[in-house]
Amino acid sequence: MINKQVIFKKVAFFGDAAVLPESTYYQTAFQVAKKLAKLGYVVVNGGGPGIMDAATRGAESVGGETESVTFYPEHATGFEGRYLANITDKEIKTKNYIERMFKLMEQSDIFLIFQGGTGTISELGTAWVLAKLYYGHHKPFILVGSFWRKVIGAMHDNLLIDAKEMDVFRIVDGIDDVLPRMREL
Repeated sequence: MINKQVIFKKVAFFGDAAVLPESTYYQTAFQVAKKLAKLGYVVVNGGGPGIMDAATRGAESVGGETESVTFYPEHATGFEGRYLANITDKEIKTKNYIERMFKLMEQSDIFLIFQGGTGTISELGTAWVLAKLYYGHHKPFILVGSFWRKVIGAMHDNLLIDAKEMDVFRIVDGIDDVLPRMREL
């Protein structure tokens, strides 16, 4: 049961920082952000490259409003940090990855989670546990891409995931499915 009282204004984009502009994943995020920005949604992301950059560029391509929640890592050499080409209308600076992730979630009303790696998995896990803890008053999230069905299926089949936990998110196949699914939440 997803909270039907929520009115979405800010949409967070989570996903891989390493995807290139010519990739399908980048293009999907770009097009979703473009569609949502045209309708007045604020696009929020972590200020990095890849999916985050795609979200900003998609929204900006139609004059949409963008925000980023960033951090400038000193000792996290495996993290992309702030991507200088990802210029948003508003930037919120945080001290570290954990603060950044929680601030992104705090600043947004709904989360779109695209394909990614370990960072995306940590964001999914955090969104998922928060949704379980605050069930009925949680922020919903949508997993974008049909591959998520196998990922979530394996987690459901091999972990202790109950029906309530499976009800806090939705999976969509592509660009044209995101907005209709958001409207159902």
